[in-house]
Amino acid sequence: MHQLQSIERLSFNQITLDKWSLKEAVNGCLRAEIPWISVWRHKIEEIGLKESKKIIQDAGIKVSSICRGGMFPAATEQERQARIDDNRRAIDEAAELGTDVLVLVCGPAPNKDLVGARQMVEDGIAQIVPYAKERGVKLGIEPLHPMYAAERSVINTLAQANDIAENYHVDEVGVIVDVFHLWWDPDLYNQIARASGRILGYHVSDWIVPTPDLLMARGMMGDGVIDLRPIRLAVEQAGYNGPIEVEIFNQKVWNTPGDEVLAKMKERFIELV
Repeated sequence: MHQLQSIERLSFNQITLDKWSLKEAVNGCLRAEIPWISVWRHKIEEIGLKESKKIIQDAGIKVSSICRGGMFPAATEQERQARIDDNRRAIDEAAELGTDVLVLVCGPAPNKDLVGARQMVEDGIAQIVPYAKERGVKLGIEPLHPMYAAERSVINTLAQANDIAENYHVDEVGVIVDVFHLWWDPDLYNQIARASGRILGYHVSDWIVPTPDLLMARGMMGDGVIDLRPIRLAVEQAGYNGPIEVEIFNQKVWNTPGDEVLAKMKERFIELV
């Protein structure tokens, strides 16, 4: 009964084929009959928000999330304010493209002060919550694997993300569960249960062994060591039954013809997720 018999929840996270433009990605989803897409902001920027919206609406594809907001910590008050302004633009993009989820990658420390940087993250989220709420957009805090603490995010466990999210109503701030970042955590299942009603997204890929590189280390589901099915069941038990994004950073995948990637993605999704 837990087998995914269809791909109705499958979302193609656009970074999985980063070489594709938004139009190419949407057309690829249409050919593969994939109903959802997660859109990256640098792809919106290439053609503008108006054209992005038209492409998505004309295709009838649903948008599961916008990637990404966040990156709150910065060395000066002026820089921090510029990042708040950029997050407001990201919220506008999410609202315009018809998704209620903005994924937050919270950002690294501008210096060696991790405690201070984490406070900047909390302060930054507090500043954008009212703006997001006005526009019907929820903020999904995505904890990143600890190996990214120096370069991408000082929020590294689901417990940290839950701590921040619980300061807000469930309709304002939640969490993103990404298996690549969280599979290792001995407290994962407790924290998924704790996040009940607050999970705004679920991302799948795999952890390749040996790990090829810090950033481009994700594999297609089934190519690595993550036991995917129990995590999905836990996320569903915590109340999340929304789209499931396949998000893969991997140069070999990027170099593979896109339609081949989507075909394998569908196959592995049904078999393993």
